[in-house]
Order: sequence, then structure tokens, then C-alpha cells
Amino acid sequence: MWNLSFSPPQVIDAKVLTSMPAALRKPVMSEWAHANKPGQIVDCFLEGPSFDRSGNLYLTDIPHGRIFRVSPDLKWACVAQYEGWPNGLAIHADGSVWIADYRRGLLRLQVETGDLSTLLGHRNSESFKGLNDLTFDAAGACYFTDQGQTGMQDPTGRVYRLRHGQSDLQSLECLISNAPSPNGLALSQDGKVLFLAVTRANQIWRAPLPSAGSVSKVGVFQSFFGISGPDGMAVDRDGGLVVAHASLGGAFVINARGEITHFVRSPAGHTITNVAFRPGTSTLVLTDSSSGSVLQAALPTAGMDLYSHS
Repeated sequence: MWNLSFSPPQVIDAKVLTSMPAALRKPVMSEWAHANKPGQIVDCFLEGPSFDRSGNLYLTDIPHGRIFRVSPDLKWACVAQYEGWPNGLAIHADGSVWIADYRRGLLRLQVETGDLSTLLGHRNSESFKGLNDLTFDAAGACYFTDQGQTGMQDPTGRVYRLRHGQSDLQSLECLISNAPSPNGLALSQDGKVLFLAVTRANQIWRAPLPSAGSVSKVGVFQSFFGISGPDGMAVDRDGGLVVAHASLGGAFVINARGEITHFVRSPAGHTITNVAFRPGTSTLVLTDSSSGSVLQAALPTAGMDLYSHS
């Protein structure tokens, strides 16, 4: 059942906004592809769409350790390349780029200087399983997922909160430790609820955040199907949630009651890994990792304001 009206979701057809130029693609074998796409040569795998205050779109390329900036006139530039697997990306209010890197932990990039530093490489001397995605709340606390290779066979994926954006390990809290593949995450507009994409369970979890700390009464907000599952997410100003699905060829729009109202359909590949609203608008961009493309669609409601633009 999609919703209480028993009607199918309204389909919104996305369009290709831009694709990674051929000159920037790397059709070579990589360790990431060997582990995650056996037998395939992956020339790029886009993730982490985030906009800065100048309207530039930042993207990660996981297998080749690259961070790209796409200007408003759709010019691509590689702003960082390093030994790592950058997945999620979020922009801090100070303009720095924070990266959830599967190999290296939580990183920070100063784009102007190219300086890349490690904020958190481990917790209590124990390595992370493999970070996946991150987001900020209105106060600058960073929430991030530690996914690794967890799944239904190993439901030990974690969600952490680093309060106030500090690198002090004492401020790091583990909020959830039993998720089978925690992936994208998003906060409600009032900051009282954390939404978590649990890829291998094919579910969105809803985790209330009581003022006393930690999480409470975590439940399933919506369930999907397919050979993969939900990935990156974004929240709109009406309290709705946009969910990228990594095997169903698009993104689902879910209202505040958990009903699926719209489906944003990809014109290209089926591996839609993440979504982001262009700040201040109802324009949604989506990363189609299977084709190395960025898609765009007009949604009924604008995205909520982000910490990066506060």
C-alpha cells in the first residue's frame, strides 16, 4: 500500500542535468570495484551531492578518491584527490567540506587551500567499519553512519553524533548500534527526529531524539523492495522526505505520515544513490551512479534550510 488514498504515487520524470566528462572518467580497475562491483571496471561512482553558498555542487567519486565541484554553468573541476573512498559529503556553515570516507573516517577539506585533515579516524582506538553518509543539525552537531559491510547477516551498523562539530572524542555518541547497513540520514525540520536509510533491510527508520539525549522508540517509517535499498535522503519544508533508492531507478517522496506521494523517475540508470535540494528552491538533484550523471527534477515543495546556509 502506497498511501491511505490507495492511489499510485504521481510520477515526476527527471532530466539529465550534467554527466561526468569523458576526460575525467577513469576506466581502470580499482580495489573498491573489486569488492563492491566484482568483475566490473567502474570509471566513476558519484555520491554526496551538496551545494555551497555560491551555488556550486560538490560530488564524491568513491572508487577513485576524488571530490568534484560543478559550477552553476556546469563546468566540472576536481578539487581533491587522495587515497581514500569518499562517500557522503556535507558542507559546514564555515564553508569547509566534511567527508564520510569509508577507509579513513570523518575528514574535513578546506577547498580554498586544498588542506585535507582527519577529524575522526577511529573511536576509542577501534577503527570504524566504514563510514557512509553524514548530516548536520542546526547547532552544528554532525550525525554520521558507520555502515561497513553490515547487512541482515550482521546487523551491527552504527549511527554516531559528534556534538558541536568538535573533534574531541568525549563528544562522540553512538546512537544506534544494530542497523543492518545504515546509509543516508536526515533530520526533521525541528531537529527532533532522525530518519535513517537502512539499505539491506530496505527500510527507513524513524528515531525520535529526546532532549535528554540518545534516541528513543526507533521504528520503521516506510519499507521498500528490490535488490538494494534506500540510500541518501533530503527533507522538504512540509516535513516530507525524499529517498533515493539504489536499485529502483529513482527517488520516492514520502509525506510526514509516511505515505509515498511521488516517484522521481530516472531517465538514465537505476542506481540513484543520493539527492539534494538546490538551496531555497524545489529543484531536486539526484546522483545516478550507474551512468555517472547528475539528474534534476522539479518537486512540489522546496527543500528545508540547511546548516551550510545558516
